[in-house]
Amino acid sequence: MQQRTRMALTAAIVLAATSIATGCASSSDSPRPERDGGGGFLGFGGGDDDRNAGEEGIGVNSFLWRASLDTLRFMPLASEDPFGGVIITDWYVDPTRPNERFKATVYILDTRLRADAVTVSLFRQTRNGAAWQDAAVSPDTTIQLENQILRRARELRLSTLRN
Repeated sequence: MQQRTRMALTAAIVLAATSIATGCASSSDSPRPERDGGGGFLGFGGGDDDRNAGEEGIGVNSFLWRASLDTLRFMPLASEDPFGGVIITDWYVDPTRPNERFKATVYILDTRLRADAVTVSLFRQTRNGAAWQDAAVSPDTTIQLENQILRRARELRLSTLRN
């Protein structure tokens, strides 16, 4: 568990450093991640086997990256860092439950397609009058979200092997 916490902290530091570095560049100098996965990123070398198949230059497992974006596509994205492997969503309110909202952060921690290569942090708030208050999230919900990402990543990998 300490290793997981350390890796999540490292990912957060990388995200902060990347945000600072890209803030210094002009908008024409810095690549923007494409939500649909088209094009990928060049510059950090290509992948082999299942590490980065389909997207050259991405810093994490491309299947986990694509699966995370697919799984969270119903939530508005606040930040994406394909080199550091961090996806942060903005708050999402389900129209059928307007007094509850969720926010997610996905950390992709490896270049290999492995179960321990993806970690999801899920945040929940409930409305108390006009203010939002933090509320507990069931650990099962986070596990289900991680499992859905892994399931989708496996589907994506199998579809590339068939082609």
